[in-house]
Amino acid sequence: MATILVTGGTGTLGRQVVDRLRTDEHNVRVLSRSSQPYAVDLRDDDSRGLDEALKGVDVVVHCASSPRGGDDRAAAHLVESAVRARIPHLVYVSIVGVDRLPLGYHRTKRIVERMVEDSGLGWTILRTTQFHDHVLRMLEGATKLPVAALLPAEVSLQPVGSAEVASRLADLATRPPSGRVPDLGGPEVRTVRDLADAYLRATGHKRRLLAMPLFGKAYAGYRRGDQLTPERAVGKETFEDFLATRKV
Repeated sequence: MATILVTGGTGTLGRQVVDRLRTDEHNVRVLSRSSQPYAVDLRDDDSRGLDEALKGVDVVVHCASSPRGGDDRAAAHLVESAVRARIPHLVYVSIVGVDRLPLGYHRTKRIVERMVEDSGLGWTILRTTQFHDHVLRMLEGATKLPVAALLPAEVSLQPVGSAEVASRLADLATRPPSGRVPDLGGPEVRTVRDLADAYLRATGHKRRLLAMPLFGKAYAGYRRGDQLTPERAVGKETFEDFLATRKV
């Protein structure tokens, strides 16, 4: 069986990738800032710990990411070390719309994609739509006010189950490098208003939902649907399915 290193292996997505690979009896190394024996901060310029973690590795699945920034620096360190170690295959998970939506986080993810593509390593990149977990956090924040919830007007999302993404990444990690593979989108394109209604039904909360028009290029992109991939609605878990498994 292959030796596979998963960065961000303690996060929402990464730990599910790890579980799936171990179920399939692969030798899995978990790399994160706190996981021993491979406790490494990828943003750190000291590469000794990373070089040690990559020794004898066949595949790297790069799930580590932070909306607070630093993904490009972390990826640069990972790619440099992977090149030194002659890693045969680097798998990276990205986001649908990174080449269309003018958001800082998306621009950084696209920069990382280019690093992977230009690394000289064998590589696979999978873009996915928003995880159910992320949509839930957004709605929890929007409905904190006791009377009304403010939602972006005329915006739709296509949430997908993180377990389904993890399963796809684990499968890709066991295959030869495939380049840019088809996107993975959730089963339904839903308006934010519709998703908020589902959340309120599941929680029993009552809020007035107010649609608020926003401005700027990013919002225009969301209204166009740049974050969606309706032709790749291959996920199975609906937002209601996800809510039914969570205590909300």
